[in-house]
Formats: sequence, C-alpha cells, structure tokens
Amino acid sequence: MEEQDYILFENYLLEALSEAEKNAFETRLKTDSSFNESFNTYKELSSFLEHKFKNEATSTAFQNNLKNISKSYFEKQDTPKKSISFKPWQYAMAASVILLIGITMFNKLSNPVYSDYANYESISLTVRGTQDGLLKTAENAFNKKDFAKAEVAFKELLLTDEQNTELQFYRGVTNIELNNFALADWLLKGLKEGNSVYKNKATWYLALSKLKQKKEAACLEILKTIPEDAEDYKAAQKLIKKLH
Repeated sequence: MEEQDYILFENYLLEALSEAEKNAFETRLKTDSSFNESFNTYKELSSFLEHKFKNEATSTAFQNNLKNISKSYFEKQDTPKKSISFKPWQYAMAASVILLIGITMFNKLSNPVYSDYANYESISLTVRGTQDGLLKTAENAFNKKDFAKAEVAFKELLLTDEQNTELQFYRGVTNIELNNFALADWLLKGLKEGNSVYKNKATWYLALSKLKQKKEAACLEILKTIPEDAEDYKAAQKLIKKLH
C-alpha cells in the first residue's frame, strides 16, 4: 500500500470524501482484496489506538506529540520563516503516517507461530489397570508441561500398549514441545493416515509441527486436508489465511 492509501482510509473514516470519492472508495473495497485487507487492518489499529489513549491525560499527551510530529513534517514543506496554520486534515495525515508505521509492525507481530494455536487442555488418560501409576506420571507431567518427564513415561507405556492411539497422540504433542520433530511427525502422520478418533486432531498438530519448524508450505498442505466436521477446522482456515 502507498502512503496516499492510508490518507484515503483516514479521510473515509472521517467522512471527509466527496460522494464520488466515497463511491469510488467503496467500489475498490469490493474489487481489490489487498486494498480491503489493508483498510480493515487500518481500522483495527485505529480502534486499538483510540482505546489505548482514551484516558484523558494520556490522550492529551498523545495529541500534543502528534501535533509536534505534524508540525515538523509540514514545516519541511515550506521555508523556515513562513508561518503555517495547521488544519485538521494535516493532523490526520500525520496520524496516517504514524498508523502506517504501526500497521507494518502490527503485521510483522501477527505472523502466526506455534504457541498461538497449541492450546490443548489438561489431559486425563484412560486407566489401564496395572499401568495406573505410570499413566498418572505421564498425565501429571504433561499437564505441568514437564515434557521431558512425560516423554519417558509415554515411551514406556507404549512398549506394552503400542496400538494405543491416545498415548501415541499425546506423545506426538509432547515431542513437538521438545522439538523432537522427526519422532513427533512420525507418530502424528501415522494417526493422520489411520481411522482412530485422533485422526483429525493428529492432522492439526502435524500441521502445527510444520509451523513450529517454519515449514509454512508443508503446514499449508496439511491444513487443507482437515475436513469441515473436524473440531479444529475453523482454526485451520484462519491459519491458512494468515499463511497465504
């Protein structure tokens, strides 16, 4: 986006456009997806700043700072001796420059990362008779995020119950957390290709494993295989949009 687009955004929000300009702007919103996305981001950041600076004292300080920036910007456009009378649109223009910088930072900070999506709840493993003690160890370690201890317990449990898909799944997640990606991906891929109740959940976490490894292309391909009836389908669609 060019700087003049952000000025256009501000003028539209301030209802400072002519009827013809407004119509042209709204038509462009419908036909230019990049323009539409930038406008929505601008609105979000504007709302954030408005909320952040709503306190009167903070707001006054912010406005004074904005005026100083605006004055400095527009004085450069004329001779040093010339007196300048600042108009509201000039302050809006200075604000748009600030917001342009903010939007750039906002977009950089909004890049998706594994921790944004790995929001699993505390687990309660199915009791298996003689393995009760070891199951409790695995469960408690996982819930306390002591993943090294959880991995030892899961590994031992699977030696005697190797077809247990619940244990396979949580061992896979555990190894993503430990950055043991080869093992994690092997476990989750096996579940993804199977027919257990963990099939879709394993697919989601296999995609998140690729995201954590910064393999965005592989992550995207896996996300696209998550069916509409899956619990994580909506989250997958949002992540797909962020990765494109």
